[in-house]
Amino acid sequence: MPHSFSRRNNSFRFGNAGRNTIRGPSLENFDFSLFKNFKIREQIKLQFRGEFFNVFNHPNFGQPATQVGAATIGTITSLAANTTMRQSQLGLKLLW
Repeated sequence: MPHSFSRRNNSFRFGNAGRNTIRGPSLENFDFSLFKNFKIREQIKLQFRGEFFNVFNHPNFGQPATQVGAATIGTITSLAANTTMRQSQLGLKLLW
């Protein structure tokens, strides 16, 4: 007599996926700076500085949601921690 197998509903049960198998996007950050020294006197220089952070304005997304059973599993809803979009700053520095 053949065996009858009943199928159970496996919703919200842990599967056989390994640990840390959900991976998020990589982090890409390119910074750029320019410096130009101007000699005012023999011992005094003025330095112009231009600094640009995330110069290509690449969005660095955060990690996906990993809550088992949640409706948002695998979705990314924020930027990565401690990252920003493009920023630039200009400055003058007096060296003597």
